Amino acid sequence: MVILGIVLAAVAVGVGIGIIAENSSPASIDVFGQHLPGVQTEGQVFAAGVLVAFVFLLGLALSALTMSRALRTRRELRDLREEHHESINTLEMEKQRLQRELARARSTTATPMTANDVPVAGRPAPDPVSSFFDRAD
Repeated sequence: MVILGIVLAAVAVGVGIGIIAENSSPASIDVFGQHLPGVQTEGQVFAAGVLVAFVFLLGLALSALTMSRALRTRRELRDLREEHHESINTLEMEKQRLQRELARARSTTATPMTANDVPVAGRPAPDPVSSFFDRAD
């Protein structure tokens, strides 16, 4: 779109220069050696100049709008990248903190606990030797 705007502006400038350079009479328009039909009064020449100026301004506006949209998109992508890096850093710090807590918890319990090691209120602790070996078959 930027290129289209620049092309429109360049064409308008070229047509304007062609009109100025090749016209000798005040009520006709010659562009690059070609006579523009239907233009016989000075008002029509003025209207053609306004049309060329409009095309030029349209090209410039199109280029400016496209460039501002591209800049805004780049800025948003940069902000999203920074936010992504911040969240990754936060998650990494949380992971390290949890790993330290896990290592600390593992070091305080020298022997791993099983479900049978946990005392239940109202019941005696289970016998560490299984009753399976007490059978005399």
